[in-house]
Amino acid sequence: MADIKYEIKETLGILSENNRGWSKQVNLISWNDREPKYDIRDWSPEHEKMGKGVTLSVEEMKKLRDLFNDLDL
Repeated sequence: MADIKYEIKETLGILSENNRGWSKQVNLISWNDREPKYDIRDWSPEHEKMGKGVTLSVEEMKKLRDLFNDLDL
């Protein structure tokens, strides 16, 4: 399997952290030298390992924001 190249351009926030130090983060990430996208996933403490996550374009992130704004939380 080919290596996945990534660069975290900006950490926007940490949603949670478990007792092993892994944290669920919202980041702006460039995957394989492409334009950065919003990304939500679990990361090891030094960003050496990652869990499954979801990557969103700007348009998808705006739609998600609008959906959350409509919720009665």
